[in-house]
Amino acid sequence: MLSTVVAYSQMPITSDSQCSNDIYTCSEDNKPVSVEKYAPYRHIVSTPVLPDSADVRMHEHKAFWRAGAETVGFNIGLWAFDRYVLKGHYAYISWNTIKENFRHGFEWDDDHLHTNMFDHPYNGSIFFNAGRSNGFNFWQSELFAIGGSAMWEMFMECEYPSTNDIIATPIGGAALGEVLYRTSDLILDDRSTGGERFGRELAAFLVDPMKGINRIVTGAAWRKRATSGRRFGLPPISVELSLGGRYLSLIENDEGSRAGAVAEINIEYGDRFAETTKAPYDYFSFLMELQGIKSQPILSRVEIMGRLLSKEILDKKNVSLNVGLYQHFDYFDSDTIRPERNALYFPCSVPYKMGTPASVGGGAMFRYTPSKLMSLDGYLHLNGVILAGVLTDFYRDYHRNYNWGSGFSVKAGLNWALSDDRISVRIANQFYKIYTWNGYDVNYDWSLTPEGKPVDVQGDASNSSFNHLEASVNYRLWKRLFLTGGIDFYSRRTEYTDMSIRLGNTTITSPIVNSKQLGFHLMLTYRL
Repeated sequence: MLSTVVAYSQMPITSDSQCSNDIYTCSEDNKPVSVEKYAPYRHIVSTPVLPDSADVRMHEHKAFWRAGAETVGFNIGLWAFDRYVLKGHYAYISWNTIKENFRHGFEWDDDHLHTNMFDHPYNGSIFFNAGRSNGFNFWQSELFAIGGSAMWEMFMECEYPSTNDIIATPIGGAALGEVLYRTSDLILDDRSTGGERFGRELAAFLVDPMKGINRIVTGAAWRKRATSGRRFGLPPISVELSLGGRYLSLIENDEGSRAGAVAEINIEYGDRFAETTKAPYDYFSFLMELQGIKSQPILSRVEIMGRLLSKEILDKKNVSLNVGLYQHFDYFDSDTIRPERNALYFPCSVPYKMGTPASVGGGAMFRYTPSKLMSLDGYLHLNGVILAGVLTDFYRDYHRNYNWGSGFSVKAGLNWALSDDRISVRIANQFYKIYTWNGYDVNYDWSLTPEGKPVDVQGDASNSSFNHLEASVNYRLWKRLFLTGGIDFYSRRTEYTDMSIRLGNTTITSPIVNSKQLGFHLMLTYRL
């Protein structure tokens, strides 16, 4: 979750419209007031500006048929690419395959973790933003994500429809979609012209392709207006870009170590201590981690925490407390440090894989400023995990090496910073408990299935604990440039509740497997 530790010089919110947007706090006389009065340790990219009423009205115009056509068109275009370019076996559809999909119904699929936990939610964000960029609100746009996902599952593949996809695609798609929609809104400016305008339109298209397509279709991409065209104005936003090196050590079974490059982007959007909010994602945090480490996945971590609604509980001079309902999207991926382990069964050769595309729960955020010299802020979240995938040491089928399940998670973090922005410290922990409640029958005759594997199962009957502990220190080198050093520790513990394995002459019932990975990083961080 995003750390907010840098100094912020108080800046007033300006507006060329009435104070009608629910992102911002308004006084009793309907005048805008500074929403960041409770965050003296954030560096805000630019002065917050309320949206113009003309821009709000423009974005509230609904175009249902265009949104529906774009949702259907995207599915058809993706299917055509899979069928005629990739020539994927799953894309050879017919009326018979469609009828068979309806006859058979849904089952758990065996795609890669990144396919099910990130790629499919990203596709869901396209469906979601077909509605969002055509005037529909967050909840209404979710219906387009559900419809687009259902169309793909039932009509566009000759594989049976996927239980996990119909959950992960629309729910995870809403999280990714709203983040991309709001981020692209920040980039655009309808008052700009020439090279600047082209650059803004291109960047916004890359961030949110569906919005980019709609701006081209409607002519908004080149139409100059007297106002910015931003649906949300300029809310308080902080951005951190980090680049450096990372050292990994898998500390089970002498699995060795790796080192390489790592990059991160952290975004915090909106006011975490707004008095009362009901607009989804008026506040969110976003983190993405990319690696250049041999044998490790490039995309190693994505976290989104979006507020759905909130209420201010405490507001005093040096203390603030806000509670609310939040949606969470988490993705963690690793791979074996010693690739030769893939040829045989070695427990712990891969330390962890974890994804929770569908998770929601209650959370509290607090701020405490004991003196003018320092500040503390933190959070605590308790979430129900509707759908998760977590690494397994045993079940293997097609691309799958993880179990499906559900459970709960607890997240907590604390940031300490000096008020002059010179040094800051952050510590955070995330704990997940995932239960696979429909494991396969260990007595099943696998030879009865065409590929020798049980079908339509969540995986091994098991329960897994996954924990991520991280700590970091930031020291300012020059203006907005910081040196960031940190440590992170991933641990997984899985108990296989309906299994027996033999080790030599010993039979172990309900085996328990632990895996641990320790990492160190040193990066330069620039705060925009």
